[in-house]
Amino acid sequence: MNPDITNVAYLFAAVCFIVALKLMNSPVTARRGNRLAMVGMAVALVVTLFHPDIKPANLPIIAVTVLIGGVLGIASARRIQMTAMPQMVALLNGLGGGAVCLVALVEFLKTGQSSAPPDAVHGITTILSAIIGSMSFSGSLVAFGKLQEWLPGRPITFKGQQTINILLLVVILALALAVLAFGAATLPVFIGLVVCSLILGVSAVLPIGGADMPVVISLLNSFTGCAAGLAGFVLLNTALLIGGGLVGASGLILTLQMCVAMNRPLGNVLFGAVGSVIASSGQSAFAGRQPKSFSEEDAAILLSNSESVVIVPGYGMAVAQAQHQVKEMAAKLMAMGIDVKYAIHPVAGRMPGHMNVLLAEADVPYDQLYELEQINPLFPETDVVLVIGANDVVNPAARYDKSSPIYGMPILDVDKAKTVIVLKRSMNPGFAGVENELFLMDNTVMVFGNAKTTVTKITSALDKY
Repeated sequence: MNPDITNVAYLFAAVCFIVALKLMNSPVTARRGNRLAMVGMAVALVVTLFHPDIKPANLPIIAVTVLIGGVLGIASARRIQMTAMPQMVALLNGLGGGAVCLVALVEFLKTGQSSAPPDAVHGITTILSAIIGSMSFSGSLVAFGKLQEWLPGRPITFKGQQTINILLLVVILALALAVLAFGAATLPVFIGLVVCSLILGVSAVLPIGGADMPVVISLLNSFTGCAAGLAGFVLLNTALLIGGGLVGASGLILTLQMCVAMNRPLGNVLFGAVGSVIASSGQSAFAGRQPKSFSEEDAAILLSNSESVVIVPGYGMAVAQAQHQVKEMAAKLMAMGIDVKYAIHPVAGRMPGHMNVLLAEADVPYDQLYELEQINPLFPETDVVLVIGANDVVNPAARYDKSSPIYGMPILDVDKAKTVIVLKRSMNPGFAGVENELFLMDNTVMVFGNAKTTVTKITSALDKY
């Protein structure tokens, strides 16, 4: 294929990626953004197959691997439950990092077969691709294991862990310098570099608790994007370079935004081991209190007698897959003349935008979704707040308890409403391992049980009023 046509096609793909990111800024246009990104990726893949460096004899092998990957991807995407979407994102992100690492290995081997003197810039880029890609691969697998509950969600720590991580960094740096100094004759050293990077990826993510997994996924996604961009530089592939740069930059911006939403520096997220100890953050005034347990019919009475209701979705709603039942209940409340809004915390759930995706799946109107800054001033005027499976993002201790790991995190001020109904399986703490005093307040009632079943019963009970 003519190099000019290839470059134009890659440029078109890059423009598709940029415009797609812009469209994804709004739930209204997010689907169009996804479709446009798919078009850009398809164009980049097809053009790459006709690249002069692709030998015709290898096309059948490439076609078979693309077919296998496509079938597995479609099957997984169609079967995956929305509750498992964070795991899916972590796994796909890890595979991307692993692919970049393999590209770096192939380029390293090709350099050894070339008679031309090694290029320092090319060598540095290849090594960085291998390091970042390996760390992203292993770290994402650990994140997947925690989210899938194959590994404990709490931070896994041991004595001297930070020292070991620092030593691993020093060893990786020394191995990288050795590879640069001695070139292709150091294949065992290059493999050692990859192995150490894989170990560091595991060791860096293990001490991070489940509460911070959304931030970790976003950060690892940024790492994979940076690694892909470096691979694009190595391969002289414009689309890969621009696409990787976009993913790296947007992932980092999202990571920092989530840290701002939790009012915690990135270093505290990565090294704070939040969630390692279940701590009580309640005031002494709440000591010895028991929660007020209501039935579904009691909750229906409270809702039917209100003029305004704010629904706060959390991971409990995702686990129960109750978003459709919540939409049905909200529709019935609105038919009764009750004003209904949804309050969305930026880090609710297990991945960025988790609640938005779930509610979009249930076709909840976008204009009913309110962000934290929009909804907090409205809580004092709200008759009933219905909290469905949320915990840490509605914990009042974040405002005043300096000993709490969530201290300073902006929360949804649901406790300021006239009445709070909390739907929850039990009194167990959330991901941060902190007991929630909201459940014991005078204006709070608990309805225990599976969120899907509970909401269905509340909706049925509303017919009586």
